[in-house]
Amino acid sequence: MLSKTKLLSYLLTSIWAYFGGFLLWGLLGETLLNDHLGSASGVMREMPDHFHLALGCVILAITFSIIYAKWAQGKHSVSQGLSFGILVGILTGLGSGMIDFSTSNLLTFSGFIINALIYIVYYVVMGILVGFIYSKSK
Repeated sequence: MLSKTKLLSYLLTSIWAYFGGFLLWGLLGETLLNDHLGSASGVMREMPDHFHLALGCVILAITFSIIYAKWAQGKHSVSQGLSFGILVGILTGLGSGMIDFSTSNLLTFSGFIINALIYIVYYVVMGILVGFIYSKSK
């Protein structure tokens, strides 16, 4: 069943997923990662497909919120959200990032580390948002 808390969590995390991604990778990450690109060329689009980007952000945010709610087992707090965000950031940033680094030429090793740290920050903020929203619904 969709509650106000779930809908608010989905909405706010979707907004963060889209605009936080733009902030972290589009503005900050682009500057940090430009000197750490691998030998692959022509893989990034000049302009993102914003419809599919937004749709992906909504799917990511809803899934993140659902998994957090089950993981926290009713003990919702900002610190729980932060912990969950760190775990998901490590999973995607370090785990998937290392797999990508080992199988592609998108980033140098330094670029992979920078990108992993950006992922961790991205998911920490998302976790804090979800933890805060769910903690206020008690």
